[in-house]
Amino acid sequence: MYRRRSPDDNGGTVTTKVKRMDFVVDNSWIVPYSPLISKTFKTHCNVEYCNSVKSIKYMCKYVTKGSDMAVFGSQSSNTNDEISRYQVGRYVNCNEVIWRIFAFPIHERHPTVVHLAVHLENGQRVYFTASNAMQRAETPPATTLTSFFAICQSDPFARTLLYSEMPRYYTWNASSKNLQRWKQGDAVPGYSDVRSTDALGRMYTVHPKNDECFYLRLLLVNVRGPTSFETLRTVNGVIFPTYRAACEELNLLENDTHWDTTIAKAIISASPSQIRTLFAIIISTCFPSNPCHLWHKYKDNMSEDILHQIRITSRNHDVEMNEEIHNRALLLIEDMCYLMCGSLLIRLGMPAPNREMNDAFNRELEREREYDHQELDLVV
Repeated sequence: MYRRRSPDDNGGTVTTKVKRMDFVVDNSWIVPYSPLISKTFKTHCNVEYCNSVKSIKYMCKYVTKGSDMAVFGSQSSNTNDEISRYQVGRYVNCNEVIWRIFAFPIHERHPTVVHLAVHLENGQRVYFTASNAMQRAETPPATTLTSFFAICQSDPFARTLLYSEMPRYYTWNASSKNLQRWKQGDAVPGYSDVRSTDALGRMYTVHPKNDECFYLRLLLVNVRGPTSFETLRTVNGVIFPTYRAACEELNLLENDTHWDTTIAKAIISASPSQIRTLFAIIISTCFPSNPCHLWHKYKDNMSEDILHQIRITSRNHDVEMNEEIHNRALLLIEDMCYLMCGSLLIRLGMPAPNREMNDAFNRELEREREYDHQELDLVV
């Protein structure tokens, strides 16, 4: 739909003369157009973009659409029966008759695509009522992911597969909520009771802001045959607390050399506040693999203006960089990140600032600045 504001909705108007008479023209007179295409072809072209799968379905149906439905009426002079007066009929032409007689397919979808659920532990969607809420909470229904873990525990062949490869050898039974082997298909060498099909598995996408679920999906793409959520977080016999830490151990995250170089170049000419803004943009929108390492490497450079301000206000040039100054810089960075992406630093893989420490630091600084000027005059 094209949006053309009316004059009542802050739309533009202009007064023009037509045959020496004034006419007020508003946005409803304007036809939407593409300036680039009009300039290229030197004519007006109205371009519309079809962004729905229904348009493709309509194109497939249009070739066998046939004639429109016709409504005709029959009238009798003796009776006044509405059913006999108005009858609805459809005229079927010859090409549609042949199409229906031979039962030609109008469309097909091949191969089969199975959507695979991606969720954290006990994070699947559950439908319940007031009567079965407790039962559903104790025994939530199985999903394709939990069934994948269950079948990997008992099936040696399943432990050789990735999550996305499961639909090729197993079919999802929606009624019983479990995975079952295909009974038809090509034989798999070395496994006499396993059949292979051309079905595809597609995992639901996860936004990087949903960090733990995003890294869970990344592990499912690369780890074969996991038997539980805890197994996904286990690397070389070590159980990591988060999925992100497991991805770092498996070297599945990108190298932060590019962001390291970016900050190092900015330090040459940028002020500490500008460096903090750059760092906030990087960790909020670029998702570096180890933002905590970048912070510890450049935290002194991001805190120089805070140190200088404290030296001026306290009139003590012997103050050195300390934890309170770094904490204040973290607070400023967190405020910027919250404005950019709505996330706190703890959600972005960074240490959380201590706001109570900052308040105590400010109170201590104000106490130091509360001079008794009369007593100082006497001392001088």
